[in-house]
Amino acid sequence: MPELPEVETVMRGLMPVMEGQRILTADVRREGLRWPFPERFGARLSGARVQGMQRRAKYILMALDSGESLLVHLGMSGKVTIDESGAESAGTHDHVVLDMENGVRILFNDPRRFGALDLLETGCLERHKLLAALGPEPLGNGFNAGYFGARLKGRKMPIKSAMLDQKIVAGLGNIYVCEALWRAGIAPQTRSGTLTSAQISALVGHIRDVLTEAIAAGGSSLKDYRQANGELGYFQHRFKTYGREGKACLKPDCRGEIVRITQSGRSSFYCPECQR
Repeated sequence: MPELPEVETVMRGLMPVMEGQRILTADVRREGLRWPFPERFGARLSGARVQGMQRRAKYILMALDSGESLLVHLGMSGKVTIDESGAESAGTHDHVVLDMENGVRILFNDPRRFGALDLLETGCLERHKLLAALGPEPLGNGFNAGYFGARLKGRKMPIKSAMLDQKIVAGLGNIYVCEALWRAGIAPQTRSGTLTSAQISALVGHIRDVLTEAIAAGGSSLKDYRQANGELGYFQHRFKTYGREGKACLKPDCRGEIVRITQSGRSSFYCPECQR
């Protein structure tokens, strides 16, 4: 599933061709994806101008001049592509097609249909069921060592589980949690409440660094993910632990090798030698 850097990259790719532009027509080609589309979905989108865009966790939110916001969630295999010629025909899995007034065509493609598109009242975004319980953004000022330490205090859950809890911090996913924990030298099964203040402070810094570097690299392309311009992300070439089971740890002076364990049904990759 695309994680925060991938969603941020897609949004940044869409902004230059969608912000300030009116949606001339919205061709809605099925009744829904993971959930049914809202009533009169195409009609409510057609004629609306995109006033601004933001990312919240793994969601893209497009504020429209109609007073509603278009929510985009990529799910497992969803992608958004830009056809600047406006001539590309919709394919089998292009479920919603937006023709913009600047001649650009935006295609929402999702073969497995685990993604979602919805319309929310812009003034009530933070009260919506998908957004209301989310924690602070990991790259925002609200996520810091003091906050994170307070949320971890006394908790017995593994630190990886805490980092994936969207109520504690929004947008973190499996790949970047593994990478941040490796950089911090913390094993993923470590009890959250046992981390020292120094470890928490270092971990917050590594989370920020990993996400920032991944965004700069256009995210990570493992299976279906592509940027909005169709290009692959490149951060997968910089993985230090994710997907490297059985390979030597890349930390200087560490003679360990990366192992894979399963936590809550997900693969965790780490080095038992330097992550304790």
